[in-house]
Amino acid sequence: PTPPLANPASWMFDGSESKTGIAITEETSMRLSSVFGAVRVISETMASLPVNVKSQVDDRVVNVNSHPINKLLKNPNGIMTSFNFFEVCQANLCLHGNAFIAIKRDSSGQPISLIPIHPDRVNVKIYQDEKFYDIDSGKETFDDSEMVHILGISFDGIIGKSVIQSARESIGLGLAADQFGGSFFGNGANVSAVLKHPGRLSDEAYKRLMSSWARRYSGLDNAHKTAILEEGMAVEKVSISPSESQFLETRKFGVEDIARFFRLPLSYLGHLENSSNRANMEEQGIQFQRNTILPWVKRWESELNRKLFPASSEYYIRFNMEGLLRGDIKSRYESYATARQWGWLSVNDIRKHEEMDPLENGDVYLQPLNMVEAGEPKNTEE
Repeated sequence: PTPPLANPASWMFDGSESKTGIAITEETSMRLSSVFGAVRVISETMASLPVNVKSQVDDRVVNVNSHPINKLLKNPNGIMTSFNFFEVCQANLCLHGNAFIAIKRDSSGQPISLIPIHPDRVNVKIYQDEKFYDIDSGKETFDDSEMVHILGISFDGIIGKSVIQSARESIGLGLAADQFGGSFFGNGANVSAVLKHPGRLSDEAYKRLMSSWARRYSGLDNAHKTAILEEGMAVEKVSISPSESQFLETRKFGVEDIARFFRLPLSYLGHLENSSNRANMEEQGIQFQRNTILPWVKRWESELNRKLFPASSEYYIRFNMEGLLRGDIKSRYESYATARQWGWLSVNDIRKHEEMDPLENGDVYLQPLNMVEAGEPKNTEE
């Protein structure tokens, strides 16, 4: 029987409402373009990386394509593609700081299916120094060996920190700015205007005036129309422009703030203000690969290896990040030329990188004539 669960490691906060009054949830967070863009670029990048089971044979690392786990990674379950599987799990990691994947095994204990479970359905609990995963308030319980649990940044090693909660105020401010912008432009050119009438209006006349004014002069379609006033009425506009209210600056700062939470270069969120030259863009690409994606790759690899292979296994899982470093065709060919000239790549090595068929006699490695092995005397002609 399953032991009683105690000492829950709570990772949910009491409230999700930001100081702007907007409730910050997964759904509302993804309405903010910078959050959607950050989650999307990280999730799609992780899902795009090739992943393989590898083994070391005679000091050579080789892909083991026939291994059952390798096939499982290509077809994790009956309803999801490999891309969709990794994308869903990484999106959960980006927003909730946790990805939970139930492992279904056959009678021999071999993993045969990987099933993602939404973090909102899972409560992580500790009992006698062991982790248990309570699904849907007790409907199902998994022990640590039955659940792949990938954590984002964590302060206890038990649960990951939710980005939704950590960035609650920043996301709330961004959503509030979006709502303000929609309201501002929805009201057209005459935002918060004062209509001055020389006389006194009855309640009925007041309602009729306001209804007529809103119908004729509010909204984008009516912006900049010329107002026709009667009976000595005048309009005094008291609204301020978006730039005067620092509306645009607030929105720009919001993008920068979200980029900090997700550790993304600004150009990956469409913020190109300081990314005009090629060198800067290439540097941000390196930062994205090294600072954004690499830590996620390490988290995935360590947890998948721990849960899917025995400790004594000679096999392990690796994500291939080489594709992220591919430059333009001119840069690649120059690099290939250097590698070929100095002898660490053969023609077939290069063709393999470019996904081309090998050539006969294409496995020859060159060596410059003026180079000899270390310690060898140099031959000279007298």
